[in-house]
Amino acid sequence: AGVEMASSASPDLILMDLSLPVMDGWEATRQIKADPATQGVPVIALTAHAMSGDEIKAREAGCDDYDTKPVNFKRLLEKIASFLG
Repeated sequence: AGVEMASSASPDLILMDLSLPVMDGWEATRQIKADPATQGVPVIALTAHAMSGDEIKAREAGCDDYDTKPVNFKRLLEKIASFLG
């Protein structure tokens, strides 16, 4: 549902939870980046289960940035601002 919503809603940025219940965030990001309508939308991956290598894996899936939960809002807002100018 989120992938279709991204295509129809044309968001400026996507915060992607990597631990989604039906389709994980890795695959959702791959699909978003494969769609010409959404491939240019920045995706920031968020995860509560940070494992070694996850940031590399997120970037390989197409994420433009990566952060961990609990969210440091100052840092996250700085990341968002860097993409949205």
